[in-house]
Amino acid sequence: MSGPSSIEGPPITEKRQLVAFHEDGNKPPSDWRVGTEHEKFVFRRADLGRATYDGPNGIRAILEGMTRFGWKPVYEKDKLIALSNDSRCSITLEPGGQFELSGAPLETIHQTCEEVHEHLRQVREVCDELGLGMLGLGFDPRSRREDVPWMPKGRYRIMRDYMPKKGRRGLDMMLRTCTVQANLDYESEHDMVRKFRMSLALQPLAVALFANSPFVEGKPSGYLSERSLVWTDTDPDRSGTLPFVFEDGFGFERYVDYLLDVPMYFVYRDGAYIDASGQSFRDFMQARLPALPGELPRIGDWADHVTTAFPEVRLKSYLEMRGADGGPWRRLCALPALWVGLFYDGVALNAAYDLIVDWTEEERAAMLRDVPRLGLNTPHRSRTLRDIALEVLEIAREGLHRRARRDLCGEDETHHLDTLFSIAGSGRSPAEELLQDFETRWNGNIDPVFTDYAY
Repeated sequence: MSGPSSIEGPPITEKRQLVAFHEDGNKPPSDWRVGTEHEKFVFRRADLGRATYDGPNGIRAILEGMTRFGWKPVYEKDKLIALSNDSRCSITLEPGGQFELSGAPLETIHQTCEEVHEHLRQVREVCDELGLGMLGLGFDPRSRREDVPWMPKGRYRIMRDYMPKKGRRGLDMMLRTCTVQANLDYESEHDMVRKFRMSLALQPLAVALFANSPFVEGKPSGYLSERSLVWTDTDPDRSGTLPFVFEDGFGFERYVDYLLDVPMYFVYRDGAYIDASGQSFRDFMQARLPALPGELPRIGDWADHVTTAFPEVRLKSYLEMRGADGGPWRRLCALPALWVGLFYDGVALNAAYDLIVDWTEEERAAMLRDVPRLGLNTPHRSRTLRDIALEVLEIAREGLHRRARRDLCGEDETHHLDTLFSIAGSGRSPAEELLQDFETRWNGNIDPVFTDYAY
């Protein structure tokens, strides 16, 4: 999750100012970039429990250890809660100490893989010294919710109190899930709309290809993506499939209207989070926010509010793909490769858009409902998501091939999709391999996942 934004700038009193925030994301294709975010569970190797914040082998000690690589500490009051560097990267903490790299906006998937590789090298070096490990799955395979420590960030205290009022799984989302996300650009409102619709319709495909969370508290849960299931019972006000995106007239203003209807969590002032949970940003724009009476918002308040909506695809000043479970390092490059191949080549974008353009709201909702359990076997009309995956991956591969962004060895970006072609070709989500290991090699014991699937 993002850190607080600046409150500088003129007061926000008109919706037009909010629309302009998203319009400012418009970029010519020459400036398009891809950013990749990925989260990891941090565990103690001695007992496989989740790492606490404090202590000689806690999360704070990892952050302190990472400063040897040039990372600069970020504090909330006296607590070290994040790191930044000069490459527009940051390291942040999710509520349960999940360790997240928010990568820089990069030109190629080759650069993304270099960034991921270097980050994992750094965290391994520090974790080895502290007796810690990091695990890439979509849902904590072992810990109970009550056993996961909370990180000392003010926004998480507010969310912790508010989440149970809206759904049964919000605290699980905060404490026991990990994801990998890709952030991509758009050229114009028209381009944003097409990319938003296409990617939102295809998020169930990302769930299926990256499904990697079949365990809860040491046992199979009956689902291939427990993480995706959690989102169905977190908070209906701020998550889901956004049917209005597919309606005539959708654009920046309509998305702003949606966000204005999403209840607030907080306002950040003077280094502290003020609880505004359940209150209205519309009231804020009229200086009638109960949490901060008489004060008008700034654009940083809107930037903060944007981060508190959690749809399957999220619009900021770029589009954020949110459907995938966290996973092993080889799949961390595959997710941005998939979306770059579909987004950044006009022929590929047209082909992918044509594929989904006549899907109905009911069909999209049914796929998202069924995919946590069925994965690539999720039905759609006369086909399955496996059939669609093979078609979409071929479109993406051709898009990457036409991009022709080559590494030092002369290879283009297409090979970063190989792991996804293997998954789709087999018809088995990664979670099904985990389940097979659990039943065979691991003899029904979840503990080996912490060695076999650790970074």
